[in-house]
Amino acid sequence: MDRTIIESTLFPDCPIRNILARISDKWSLLVIYTLDKTGKEKMRFKELQREIPDISQKMLTVTLRTLEEDGYLTRTVYPEVPPRVEYKLTPRAHSLIPHINGLIEWALENKDAIINDRKKTSCA
Repeated sequence: MDRTIIESTLFPDCPIRNILARISDKWSLLVIYTLDKTGKEKMRFKELQREIPDISQKMLTVTLRTLEEDGYLTRTVYPEVPPRVEYKLTPRAHSLIPHINGLIEWALENKDAIINDRKKTSCA
């Protein structure tokens, strides 16, 4: 699965569609949030995988590559045996955190009403 190329066939140059498509998938915002919420400046791959237990190794790898490519995180490889790799949020990602937190707050405030509306629709 190549997530590094996201194109809209109708609007290939639309920056909103392109950017949102890459950060609003199932894992990207969660990885950014996880890197921030732990309070650690850097995290290793296995630490991230432990914090997000339902993500597969492949999806975490692909997500980290996409986030690195878009400048949300940096990847540092240390020349050791075995190699040590650490991930760190960039200023761009840190500027996104208040918006992620706002979205989380909104979801918490509205989840009961949304779940009730879903129940009404599924019963009809």
